[in-house]
Amino acid sequence: MLRMEIALFLVLAFVANTYYSAEKKFTQLHRTFSMLLMVVLLHLVFDGITVYTVNHLDTVPVFLNNTFHRLFIGTMILIFFLFYQYIAILVEEETGKPRRLDLSAGVYLVIAELGNMLLPIHYAVTPQGNYSDGIHVVFCYISVAFYFLLGTGLLLFNWRSIRKKEKMAILFACAVELIGTTLQAINHTWLISGLGITLITLAFYVILENPDILRAELTEQKMSMLYLKSQVNPHFLYNTLDTIRIQAQLNGDKQVAELLMHLVDFFRLSVKVDRPMVTLDDEMELLEAYMELMCYRYPELECTYDIDPELGGMQVPNFIMQPIVENSLVHGLKNKGYRGKVEISARRTGENQMEIAVRDTGSGFEPGKKDAVDKMLRCYARQPAKLTGNSIGILNVQKRIKLLCGREYGLWYTENDTGGVTAHMLLPLMEDGT
Repeated sequence: MLRMEIALFLVLAFVANTYYSAEKKFTQLHRTFSMLLMVVLLHLVFDGITVYTVNHLDTVPVFLNNTFHRLFIGTMILIFFLFYQYIAILVEEETGKPRRLDLSAGVYLVIAELGNMLLPIHYAVTPQGNYSDGIHVVFCYISVAFYFLLGTGLLLFNWRSIRKKEKMAILFACAVELIGTTLQAINHTWLISGLGITLITLAFYVILENPDILRAELTEQKMSMLYLKSQVNPHFLYNTLDTIRIQAQLNGDKQVAELLMHLVDFFRLSVKVDRPMVTLDDEMELLEAYMELMCYRYPELECTYDIDPELGGMQVPNFIMQPIVENSLVHGLKNKGYRGKVEISARRTGENQMEIAVRDTGSGFEPGKKDAVDKMLRCYARQPAKLTGNSIGILNVQKRIKLLCGREYGLWYTENDTGGVTAHMLLPLMEDGT
């Protein structure tokens, strides 16, 4: 049995090395899985030690045996708590529903760990091998069952809202745990809990956390961004150049040069496709070049900025502002003859968060349109990459924010009391290199 624990440890150590050294998002979900990997590795160490000590009761001091056994059970309980946490975060991100059972799960974790430390341990000695039994083991089974039921309950109650691969990973984990626990209960000397935990961890890694999948998603999103940038409205380019031509006939060269400068700035900045993240200052420079041209084309269009200077060096996903502002113009102010105002603000909303808002005084959402937009943004992961249509810009913005910053961040819309809509983007505070 000891050889199995060593083999399992080596397999997971290789997985952990691959996972920690790969490019990944530092979201709550990934931080939970990172912690889970570390605890599982530690648990397998205690598992191997316990397999040896429990079968050498005559040579290993009782105190030492009990200590390692409590560490083995304690890390096992923590593992299943983290499995529940991972499932709960996953369900929250898929459905948008808050995690209401976290307090109960946390309180029970304290109770379970105290019980593990204080309850007496008894060992059964048999010709086939030794194992622990009694109230301590029963309490351990109850703790595992508690988190097992929490996880399966979340899955069943949110079945329709969870994607297929998430359901497959959770179902596999539940099935493995159910089979492993049943076999362990039938034959106490098998001591296969480490095998079950390793299989569950590998399932979550292969299906949900594989760095190769993340790289593929990053590539897909980069290609979507490339396409989006290549599809800058040709009418915008034509009409802008036509405006320049007419102005050249009416005025001197100064204004023509200024317009050309803004146009060149816009296209120069918009082709920085090799960088998924840029500073907010860079992103605003691109947006200002675009809005200078639009305001010149539509003299009754006004744009104002309220940007916290301290946020200028923060990293944001490349090319997220222009599609949102263009959406406000095309779907909000166009119906009003481009007469109105666009207000762009960026402010700190927490210790590690900032919000960028784009507010317009346009015509607002048509009846039923906001619900459709909300659903599209909420279920962004199920939406295929769009290459045509009115929502290509905001869908790609949502997907790139979620991918590059984490699923807890993203884009949403609200309606203004005085008319028009506001686009909100919640982003993490990340400086270059963090």
